[in-house]
Amino acid sequence: MVEVLDQGVYLLKGQVIVQDADKLSLSEINNRLDHEGIAPLLESNIEQERARTGTIAYQILTEHNVTEDKRNLKLRFDALASHDITYVGIIQTAIASGLTEFPVPYVLTNCHNSLCAVGGTINEDDHVFGFSAARKYGGIFVPTHQAVIHQYMREMMAGCGKMILGSDSHTRYGALGTMAIGEGGGEIAKQLLERTYDLRYPEVVAIYLEGCPKAGVGPQDVALAIIKAVFKNGVVKNKVMEFVGPGITNLTVDYRNGIDVMTTETTCLSSIWRTDEQVEEYYKIHGRSNSYQKLDPREVSYYDGLVKVDLSRVEPMIALPFHPSNAWTISELNQNMTDILYQVETEGRKLIDNSNITFQLTDKIVDGRLKVDQAVVAGCAGGTYENIVAMAQILGQKPLSEFSLSVYPSSQPVFLELMNNRSIEKLTIAGASIRSAFCGPCFGAGDVPANNALSIRHTTRNFLNREGSKPDNGQLASVALMDARSIAATALNGGILTAATEVECSSAVLPYTFNQEVYGNRIYQGFGTPHPEEELVFGPNIIPWPKIRSLPENLLLKVAAVLHDPVTTTDELIPSGETSSYRSNPLKLAEFTLSRRDPAYVGRAKSIQQVEHKRQELVAQGAGFTEIEDIFLTNVADGKTPEQLKSLIKETGLGSVVFAVKPGDGSAREQAASCQRVLGGDANVALEYATKRYRSNLINWGMIPFTINEEDKQKFAVDDLLYIPEIRQAIASGADKVQGYIMHADGQESIVLKMENLSKDDRDIILAGCLINYYSKIK
Repeated sequence: MVEVLDQGVYLLKGQVIVQDADKLSLSEINNRLDHEGIAPLLESNIEQERARTGTIAYQILTEHNVTEDKRNLKLRFDALASHDITYVGIIQTAIASGLTEFPVPYVLTNCHNSLCAVGGTINEDDHVFGFSAARKYGGIFVPTHQAVIHQYMREMMAGCGKMILGSDSHTRYGALGTMAIGEGGGEIAKQLLERTYDLRYPEVVAIYLEGCPKAGVGPQDVALAIIKAVFKNGVVKNKVMEFVGPGITNLTVDYRNGIDVMTTETTCLSSIWRTDEQVEEYYKIHGRSNSYQKLDPREVSYYDGLVKVDLSRVEPMIALPFHPSNAWTISELNQNMTDILYQVETEGRKLIDNSNITFQLTDKIVDGRLKVDQAVVAGCAGGTYENIVAMAQILGQKPLSEFSLSVYPSSQPVFLELMNNRSIEKLTIAGASIRSAFCGPCFGAGDVPANNALSIRHTTRNFLNREGSKPDNGQLASVALMDARSIAATALNGGILTAATEVECSSAVLPYTFNQEVYGNRIYQGFGTPHPEEELVFGPNIIPWPKIRSLPENLLLKVAAVLHDPVTTTDELIPSGETSSYRSNPLKLAEFTLSRRDPAYVGRAKSIQQVEHKRQELVAQGAGFTEIEDIFLTNVADGKTPEQLKSLIKETGLGSVVFAVKPGDGSAREQAASCQRVLGGDANVALEYATKRYRSNLINWGMIPFTINEEDKQKFAVDDLLYIPEIRQAIASGADKVQGYIMHADGQESIVLKMENLSKDDRDIILAGCLINYYSKIK
């Protein structure tokens, strides 16, 4: 089904794979070409560095690089996108840094806090602020319920050869010939200020598709099969996934989009696909024929790895809690039900640090089959036109009876066409609940299951508590990811897990017509026509970022949390769901930091932050330090004279630090870092960072992304102190490591803290304390 080659390969004319090419002579390679009926190659054409330029990714990246350096890229994007969880903070950051006008098309969608269900007026206040910003600075404003962010960008903004940056991790439009990257808000703010996205040239991995999917197998099945094969070994981490091979022709564009959006769950940087006449027709249907161009690898292209997918062998899949990579074929699960569910329970319980909660799936077994409680198809992955048409074809008008099924079309134009071809009618009569375009079920802001319930969903993620349950209230529900087709088959079977290949399932696709009036009558198109004289509209929950100090000469940090889980998601760092309503209020939102993983974290961080605030106050007053000197005398001032102690206190900032083995998998939202910063966080320490975007968020908020060696991970304990002398000098001088000292209750030990791959700009931002401070100094 999926074969992974974690080694360099050559692709010849887009179809012939040459493995171990570095070990072959030119004559041996040409013998292979001759066997395939391809003309021989000149030696210069097979040289690896030149062949690297043959990828589609190289062609697009170099066109958007504004520096002569082809190894350390500085990229400018063609368009930007944010939704109503992120755009308020981004715009406030950009304003504080000197924003006067949006320099490229910037789309502000309202698809996350659409329900306006928590906190009174605060959600709609954010939407009003967003509209006022679109008018003032010249943006594109998509009101609530019109489209989820990524469907709108596919329909209206993608284009072959373009690059788009979005403040949402699932910013992926590769199937439409667009390299798109999901990043934290700081990177969007940089683009708004006409700065660059700085990136070391990434490795490119070929995703080679061949064969044709069988009826009943959908895009989520293919995506989960790929994620299962590549996530744990990190073979595509922070790399570009380039989809090639003859199998692409056998997939519709909607199907390709469904696979592509899930590439985020592999931890890759971005994705890109070869394009063909079907993509050309997609742009024609959407009234944007000039956005199409044919994209193909050149005659010889070199890839840093290859993932071969035989589409004809892909089976309906299910990703069990609590990660999309925890995937099995439905057939395999049905054949080994008890053993697999017991294994998943055992692994899942290791993630739950709450004695009041018991994670259980084996109690869902009824007569040897898995019985699920709820189903949802929604968002940028599930709510696409062809997915919902396929569901209507499977279900017909057969009654769902007591089974709960909610369906969220991804945009109003999609909804309209589903009404026109009577798919909505069929689903409604069957008993499905048809909703508007909304991302909520993907992150716990809609259709929250009952306690102990199992929900099957065609959405993007199934992380622990992401569906909206609250562990601090003794609640736990869980989600398994599936394709819409198998969800419909399961609904048809009363909630008994059923693969779509087990029921009558047509692979026919109904034609699609895009009605441009839907958006023309509702979307605000303000790019290029700003109204600087207009005022921004602020609600009472929208507050500016608190003042953040620059990096002191030394740091003394309380270890406020220690997480030894193999991976820590951004959902654990800052919960999704109802907390999203407070994302325009950094002080309020920070109260939820790590609340689902370590509820005592906030109190620990605040305790040391209060001492730091007092230290800063005393320094400003030129007063004595008697009130706070104990923490220094006890830990780092042994043998110092009173004058030396005074100097040490003046030059040593107090803060907090989080240790996690591998933090940052999941969402791009910068609040996973900024909330720590608001509480006085100065650093993270990790063995590695799960994604580039989380590491970027730390840097943009002035936090140092330290890494350490494996053997040092047991040195950290909650309430220890980490002393890092001369850290400012180390950052400023370009040092790639610094000596630290961990103070335990019974002694201290040294530790080497690594600061690898920090650019000059990264270091300057950290020195300034955060991106806002950095731009304030250079304005």
